[in-house]
Amino acid sequence: MKLGIISDTHDNMPQIAAAVDLFNSERVDLVIHAGDFISPITAKEFQNLAAPLIGVFGNNDGDRLYLTERFKDIGKIYPDYREFEFAGKQGVVMHEPKFIDSLVKSGTFDLIIYGHTHEIDIKEGRTTVVNPGEACGWISGRATVVILDSDTMTPRLIDL
Repeated sequence: MKLGIISDTHDNMPQIAAAVDLFNSERVDLVIHAGDFISPITAKEFQNLAAPLIGVFGNNDGDRLYLTERFKDIGKIYPDYREFEFAGKQGVVMHEPKFIDSLVKSGTFDLIIYGHTHEIDIKEGRTTVVNPGEACGWISGRATVVILDSDTMTPRLIDL
């Protein structure tokens, strides 16, 4: 199973379109968004995803009710964090990096995904930790996403 991992899209519609095209061409099975979609208008590009989406709200997501409404046919956006299963493995996604070290030490999760910092952070081990950086590219000047293969649990960082 392939996961597409994205965060901090911040309304950058061309970069969202590029990420969607990449995820579709890579035939990912599930897309995980670690928050900061920002505006409901982002659904316009995400609706082209061939895979379902699981997301969490970020600190900058404004109209959460309308975001939820616009994404209802694309996937589900959750408050705070969301645990999920993929290929018999356990994952959790959150926006802000809360208790990451404790979650890793717990051994409960095979994959921990977060965003918020706009900085790439990939740690491999018993628990893989992934912050794909920012898909928007507004702060760092680098728009990135990650594709993860559940068989190898190896994250692949991709520049958009």
